[in-house]
Amino acid sequence: MVMVGEEASSMEVDQCFLKMKMEGVSIKEWKDIPVELLMRILSLVDDRNVIVASGVCSGWRDAISLGLTRLCLSWCNKNMNSLVLSLAPKIAKLQTLILRQDKPQLEDNAVEAIANHCHELQELDLSKSLRLTDRSLYALAHGCPDLTKLNLSGCTSFSDTAIAYLTRFCRKLKVLNLCGCVNAVSDSALEAIGNNCNQMQSLNLGWCENISDEGVMSLAYGCPDLRTLDLCGCVLITDESVVALADWCVHLRSLGLYYCRNITDRAMYSLAQSGVKNKPGSWKSVKKGKYDEEGLSSLNISQCTALTPSAVQAVCDTFPALHTCSGRHSLVMSGCLNLTSVHCACILQAHRAHNPVPHPAH
Repeated sequence: MVMVGEEASSMEVDQCFLKMKMEGVSIKEWKDIPVELLMRILSLVDDRNVIVASGVCSGWRDAISLGLTRLCLSWCNKNMNSLVLSLAPKIAKLQTLILRQDKPQLEDNAVEAIANHCHELQELDLSKSLRLTDRSLYALAHGCPDLTKLNLSGCTSFSDTAIAYLTRFCRKLKVLNLCGCVNAVSDSALEAIGNNCNQMQSLNLGWCENISDEGVMSLAYGCPDLRTLDLCGCVLITDESVVALADWCVHLRSLGLYYCRNITDRAMYSLAQSGVKNKPGSWKSVKKGKYDEEGLSSLNISQCTALTPSAVQAVCDTFPALHTCSGRHSLVMSGCLNLTSVHCACILQAHRAHNPVPHPAH
């Protein structure tokens, strides 16, 4: 499908050149090419060539400034910080920027440059930016209020105060990845997210081991549209967190509880009960083959060793999109040897098909 799109764009460019030739338009230098056509050409080249084009002439710079909405610099293994500093003034219309790094390069001044120039930014990936401090979050709070998706995973130097400050200004956030941000994620930070970001749909809090039930409950109350929540490695949380999520986040589709060893059967039964209470038409949907559209479709309870088969089976029976069958493991129970008897509807149906009940007449 991507190739089809590229071929179509290429044909459009060819047609533009042909039209200009037929109209007697002479192209002797780059500056003779209309900005609109340069913008179409930009859509056909990769990000490295976009960088090269930005230094060719004013025409290319104008095209990039007006038409470039997405840029990925994760391929840049050296001097990413300098590159961002030089590019930021030229990419004012940017909406998506990917700056994921294998080796820490970005510094606060680069993020400040982005915040100063890219006010239309909606999606930003700063994962593994180990050199960034709270200065970056304060800059983003004031310069990029339209952010809807932000990845800060692996950024270990941020504080919970800076996260709370960011949420006061970036209230449109829907997707936030804070995995491994141990110092940044506290109960007070989650309270701020719940108070300010009620459009939140996906939140990754993996291995943020300082949060407790108080923080998760604040989140559940304030973010009722939450669809995906990763609490893997959040060792302090108990059933209270899951009960709050079951009661308030009725659209929850994916929940990660890996290594949350304080979780017991009460949490599982609360999820099962919420499925029956909040989705009264779910069984009707199952019959139509549409059960994947609502209810839990992914649950990770690996290493939750206090759970019993009956409680987990209740969840599995309530949400048919949870699978234990081969190739469709959306109910993950690794390390829970006592849960080997839990099976999804697919396995039970396959078992019945393989071992049909004999007819009484036989």
